[in-house]
Amino acid sequence: MDKQIEIYGIRSIIEAIDASKEISKVYLIKSASTSSLFRSLINQLEKNNIKFSFVPKEKFNKYKNKNHQGAVAILSPVSLISLEDLISNTYNEKENLTYLLLDGITDTRNFGAIIRTSLAANVSGIIISQNNSAPINSDVVKTSAGAVFKIPIARVNNLKDAIIHLNSLGVSIFSLSERGTNTIYDVNYKKSIGLVLGSEDKGISKGILKLSDDVIKIPISAKIDSLNVSSALSAVIFEVVRQRNY
Repeated sequence: MDKQIEIYGIRSIIEAIDASKEISKVYLIKSASTSSLFRSLINQLEKNNIKFSFVPKEKFNKYKNKNHQGAVAILSPVSLISLEDLISNTYNEKENLTYLLLDGITDTRNFGAIIRTSLAANVSGIIISQNNSAPINSDVVKTSAGAVFKIPIARVNNLKDAIIHLNSLGVSIFSLSERGTNTIYDVNYKKSIGLVLGSEDKGISKGILKLSDDVIKIPISAKIDSLNVSSALSAVIFEVVRQRNY
């Protein structure tokens, strides 16, 4: 069963409130209440009848390595949906959609950054596997800057099954890997696509590469082996945006 998680930082908490997430309670450091952003949070809490209490700053010692800004919220984890619900809620054969599939992304900060970039690029949904995926915790919420509340995330038992399902709908699957022959600039993205990203250490599994319509790469300098996975996503996803809109 999913456990409650903590969210750190005023802006992240406000984003959670705006997204109508169920917040159990918010803990605040009174000495931080002088900023206008902090007062805005208080107003939001009162307006939405969310319980909050002021605590001594010593109570926040365990969060000293977090950018908490004097505020911590306790809430239930983000609800993950099924692939069927994701498709039902987003798929339209008349639109060019983008689905992001994550194969073995276990670093929470990378996951959060990926979610934030996905929202900025109008990704229709993110698909993760039941196992070998980063948990959606406070670090993910913080790094995503609240984007995790604004984009649907589906959890599946097997990414291969998700790829087969998407293929049956006419969605082309592109895996991003240094093993690719075509570059991200050689592909036509003016259609519905699924982009697959793998972990930085293991990359995308061979089984998923075989199911892909194409394996593409970012043309980077020989002076470096690879890009951070969230940076790699930015490179390809905004090429998709460019082709479709400019």
